[in-house]
Amino acid sequence: MSITDRLRRLIHLAGPISVAQYMAEANAHYYATRDPLGAAGDFTTAPEISQMFGELVGLALADMWSRAGRPEACYVELGPGRGTLAADALRAMAAAGLRPAVELVETSPALRAAQAARLPGAGWHDDLSSLPTDRPLLVVANEFFDSLPVHQLVRADRGWHALAVTWSEGVFRRVPGAARPAPLPAPVGTIVETSPASVAVIRELARRLALQGGAALIVDYGPARSGAGDTLQAVSSHAFADPWSEPGERDLTAHVDFAVLCEAAAAEGVEIRGPVGQGAWLQALGIDQRASALSRAAPARCGEIEAARSRLVSPDQMGTLFKVMALIAPSWPTPEGFE
Repeated sequence: MSITDRLRRLIHLAGPISVAQYMAEANAHYYATRDPLGAAGDFTTAPEISQMFGELVGLALADMWSRAGRPEACYVELGPGRGTLAADALRAMAAAGLRPAVELVETSPALRAAQAARLPGAGWHDDLSSLPTDRPLLVVANEFFDSLPVHQLVRADRGWHALAVTWSEGVFRRVPGAARPAPLPAPVGTIVETSPASVAVIRELARRLALQGGAALIVDYGPARSGAGDTLQAVSSHAFADPWSEPGERDLTAHVDFAVLCEAAAAEGVEIRGPVGQGAWLQALGIDQRASALSRAAPARCGEIEAARSRLVSPDQMGTLFKVMALIAPSWPTPEGFE
């Protein structure tokens, strides 16, 4: 049975489902059945654009680890894609003397196979609960939280209602559902989003860091301050697509609410730095110097290297929309790029 037929049957039997359930079911099928990255896939992430991204992430973690006294630690990545970021980061870490165990939080069989080819000796986990508990964690989550499901509320004439997904006239569509307490005054038609799944993950991660030590770098896209708006979107073949058509065959994401994540993590006893723009962060870490070094070593690739650097840092590309936030265990130093 296709994912479309399964969702149609579920709606027929139980009535409209939440936007969060629709998004979760669609993304679970999508990621379980393909490698979505690269030119032949649906989208490209920063690590796939250039090795510089992963190298600088690795050096930032290694520098912080060194200033923390060089303890035995684990490298943890949430949603590691093909393993490209981890491979580049680990290579940079090794040059700085850090060779941590590698633990990957990934549920997709297709992506686990790609990661295994790049990262021999890595361990895999379905969620954070089975990660090691006996050492500090050096965590990276690049474009992980944007794929976690969101609930949507809409302001109607008589208050706020949860948006639900139904099947009508041969298509999936959103309809107002049960009434909900008003989250804020707003004009009729306003949509707000919440992501309990994201809050649950960030709180568990923060609790782990507070107990075990270490830090997490969260890289994703969205505003620094909470706000209203319908940000749920679909991408297929590197172009925007209809999120309510062909569920499970296109990537569904929503903007990350960094303010909510900061508040949830801080409540668990970790220090927060950022969010700061990805471009400013990478430049503070030395991406311009690294690009120059790579160009000197391979003059024929100078244009390609500069194009990748610009894509990662320019305000009109990824430099401003994408942001970086750090969670830091008590007594651990602040990673570079936030001071």
